[in-house]
Amino acid sequence: MSNSADFPSGTDRPSPGTGRRRRWRPVRVLTAGVFALAGLLFMTSFNTAKGTNIRTDDSLLKLSDLIQERSRKNKDLDQSTGSLRDEVESLARRDSPGTKADDARLNALERNAGTKKLSGQAVSVTLTDAPPHATAKLPGYPEPQPNDLVIHQQDLQAVVNALWQGGAEGIKVMDQRLISTSAVRCVGNTLILQGRVYSPPYKVTAIGDPDRLKKALAASPEIQNYMLYVNAYGLGWKVDDDGAVTLPGYSGTVNLHYAKPVD
Repeated sequence: MSNSADFPSGTDRPSPGTGRRRRWRPVRVLTAGVFALAGLLFMTSFNTAKGTNIRTDDSLLKLSDLIQERSRKNKDLDQSTGSLRDEVESLARRDSPGTKADDARLNALERNAGTKKLSGQAVSVTLTDAPPHATAKLPGYPEPQPNDLVIHQQDLQAVVNALWQGGAEGIKVMDQRLISTSAVRCVGNTLILQGRVYSPPYKVTAIGDPDRLKKALAASPEIQNYMLYVNAYGLGWKVDDDGAVTLPGYSGTVNLHYAKPVD
């Protein structure tokens, strides 16, 4: 057996004395490029992770914490805005006192706009997600899908609409007063209301005639549909007579924001 290495047919055996002269063939160039790219990817991953495990949910948790922090800041800003508005109004009344008729007209406008506190008899509605592993409690109903077990935007909106139809003088969702431009929006399993984020259970409080309010809730077709899920899958539904309650005034901005055409 020859001691010389075998070479594929069609290739030249290197001449003696030429072993140090290496030519970069296309395959070798491609291999070197792949290794260089892999190294670049490793370095990018290292710089991104900064020594942490990027395959965990830590980034999602940080995002959730950021959302909660921004929600708390928005709450503080709303309270600060409300205090400044009260100071401005107090200074305006001191510098330009109006007549009793003017004051009565202004108070009526503020009351209708929802920027002043409102007291009266109240009814509250609390909506809660069903247990995560709930099953059908009634015969003939299919096993629930994940969306069947959580509160949706239309459920909250149905309660708010029914209370308005029942003659509510003012409504509070969680700890915020609703005004004419308020929008009840849900993203996933969270409520976003006027720049702040809430998780279930959701509580809606309305001031008005308790009997009328409860009759309006019972007569709502949307709420009747929701009650099917309450009975079948255990979604939360609770209506309470709260007695005398004071709703806070809306403390956010009342300026209207709307789209403008691009020139």
